[in-house]
Order: sequence, then C-alpha cells, then structure tokens
Amino acid sequence: MAEQFILPSSGLAEDVLARFIEQAQEEVDRGTVLNSAAQGGGTLQLVTFRLGKEEYGVDINSVQEIIRGGGITEVPGAPSHVEGVINLRGKIIPVVNLRRRFARPDIEANEEQRIVVVELGEKRLGMLVDSVRQVIQFSTSLVEEMPEDATTPEASYIRGMAKLDTRLVIILNLNRALLL
Repeated sequence: MAEQFILPSSGLAEDVLARFIEQAQEEVDRGTVLNSAAQGGGTLQLVTFRLGKEEYGVDINSVQEIIRGGGITEVPGAPSHVEGVINLRGKIIPVVNLRRRFARPDIEANEEQRIVVVELGEKRLGMLVDSVRQVIQFSTSLVEEMPEDATTPEASYIRGMAKLDTRLVIILNLNRALLL
C-alpha cells in the first residue's frame, strides 16, 4: 500500500517541497528504499553523465527517463541545491542541481544539459547534469569502494568507482546524493 503524502498546512510551494524531501529522507532512514541490484554481484548497467570533467553513473533500474534541461520553475525558499520543479506529464518533480549538491561552480544553461529523472521507492526526482554520456554494462568486479581517506562523511554519496579501460566512473548512491 502506498504511503500518503501529507501537505503542510501553509500550502506554500517551498513548504511542500521541503516536506517532500523530508518524507523521502524518512523513507531512506527507515530502510524502505531498496538497494541497487549492483550489490548482488554479476554485471552492472549504468546510465553515465558528466559534471565538468568527471563522469558519474547511476543504476539504470533507477532511471525513469532523460529530458532536456529547460523548463525548471524556481521555488522560493528551497534548499540551495534544489534548482526548482518541473511539470512532467501532470506530476510535479523536484530537480536537484548536482553541481550545487556536490559544491561545484554553476555553469550557464546550455543545450547539452539534461534532467535525469530517477525513482527512489515511490518518489521521483530529477538530477540536472551537464550532459548524458551513455549506457554501459560491465562486471561488478571492476568496481572498487572509495578509500575512506579520499572522501569526507558528507561525501558518502559515492558508492564506488568503476575502472573502465582508460576512464573512471563515479557510481552514485542516489539515496545519499539526492536526499541529504
């Protein structure tokens, strides 16, 4: 049975967005959001995208669709990493600017930017990225955990690093990257 979303009494857009993010974090904390299939071994299939020179990847099973980066409506009072919301076929979807989320400088809007719409449990969120690169499939034996000294506890959104030929792909833990 689906959990109901409780609207805040103020009805203000920023309060609705804050409540949405808070409720999603509560689901993560309760452990209701399923872990990715990558933990079971075998092969991993990722949608990869760029932020600057770095390449990131998310489990393809979490990705609902990829759309152009425009049409985002700002929400006053939203957290700084929330770019705003989009109306996707009648559903309001918050969009997280991953550059801001990862404390990287903003860039000007351009034709390459995309919104990667992902599903976490029953919640949908968009990730604003510089560009989408490709879908790749590889053995999970090519994935290594991030060394503890390489990141801070705040950067726990990195699930691992995939070593592919001449490049590294940072594999994101979506629950942490989008909901912290």
